[in-house]
Amino acid sequence: MRIEVTQLPDAAPRPRTVAIGSFDGVHVGHRRVIEGADTVLTFEPHPLSVIHPEAAPKLIMPFPVKRDVIEGLGVRELVVIPFDRDFSRLTAEEFCERVLVERLGAEHVRVGENFRFGAKAKGTPELLGERPEFDTAVVPLVEVGGETVSSTRIRALVAAGDVETARQCLGAPFMFEGEVVSGDRRGRALGFPTANVVPEERYVHPGYGVYAAFANGLPAAVNVGVRPTFESGRGILIETHIIDHDEDLYGRPLRVAFVTRLRGERRFATAEDLIGQMRRDVAEAREVCATFSRR
Repeated sequence: MRIEVTQLPDAAPRPRTVAIGSFDGVHVGHRRVIEGADTVLTFEPHPLSVIHPEAAPKLIMPFPVKRDVIEGLGVRELVVIPFDRDFSRLTAEEFCERVLVERLGAEHVRVGENFRFGAKAKGTPELLGERPEFDTAVVPLVEVGGETVSSTRIRALVAAGDVETARQCLGAPFMFEGEVVSGDRRGRALGFPTANVVPEERYVHPGYGVYAAFANGLPAAVNVGVRPTFESGRGILIETHIIDHDEDLYGRPLRVAFVTRLRGERRFATAEDLIGQMRRDVAEAREVCATFSRR
């Protein structure tokens, strides 16, 4: 059954178990919070982009990806708060009364221990726990590799190209989605046609390098960078070669799940040297994806 996506003003009260948070990345800590909830209450756009735009982080995933990941956790309804200046002025008490009780009819509420809400972030899990209308479960932070899992940590891992540790923190491969744009068709001329996506500034993307990945569910070799072998004059590009699959994807969305980093991006002396390395990259990516699919 497809998840129901509801804007907060359109939500109808009913007995609910509500997990609340921004949930950027839907990482393993978020998943603990969401566990057992039939409703996820989230914010769009990210509150910091409204309150302090200069401090707003690059997002780990666009809303459609977040929606699909949350759906995969078995959640019945995703309620979206259209976050704006007016909503940011709601006090913590007003948030509880107007949103959780009157609008949603919450009977059970789940939050992470570092969750803050309401004007000036004065609302705390302790305040939620004092409300008589619902019971509150406060979920402890989760550690991976001896460090707390957070969206901030995952952004740094992805930007550094460490998609393997990011995957451990996320509970799934890091996913990037964008619309395929027209390129200079250099990959096709070299024998490796690619679907090219220009990353948006507001989303994090993997550091420069070559990766094994799945693109729209199919094994792929992906280059992230500026293609130093050729003086293209272009900026950062995510070039995806879908292995054993040649399809015109221009103008269509492409979702890439990064499995592992194969090597850094580098300049080659000749096109022939580049082609030889691309063959090795594709062979390695094919093997990584085949192995990953059996895990």
